[in-house]
Amino acid sequence: MNELPPDPPRLRAILAHLERQLAESETIATYLRLQRDAVQAALARAEAPPARRRTRPAKGGDRLPALAQSTGRPGFAVQQERTADGLAPATVHVDDCTMIKGTCHPIRVHEARVALTDPSIAACAFCRPDTEVGIDPA
Repeated sequence: MNELPPDPPRLRAILAHLERQLAESETIATYLRLQRDAVQAALARAEAPPARRRTRPAKGGDRLPALAQSTGRPGFAVQQERTADGLAPATVHVDDCTMIKGTCHPIRVHEARVALTDPSIAACAFCRPDTEVGIDPA
């Protein structure tokens, strides 16, 4: 089975058919159980709420816990990448920025504000944490 349809009615029809086949034919039961499991997983994904889907694969575990969930304000993260020449300059991001690569560390609003005043630390040009903390980027 290559691609499963994305809509719940067709997934339910396929699931019902596979359940009937499982009951009727024990010779291919193992294969049908695997297919049934795949259809059930696709059905669960199709019926899941679309909120907060990942836009990039997580590296080294899950993304940072969103500080905004507990405080109502955006959280921040600092990232420093390793390059062939050593460490690249650190970059500050809003914690749910999709441009974060690799490992980063959560920081508080005050720490982000202090870091963004350091000339050796850059603000992410995509999520603009400097405007979130009230620093004029100019």
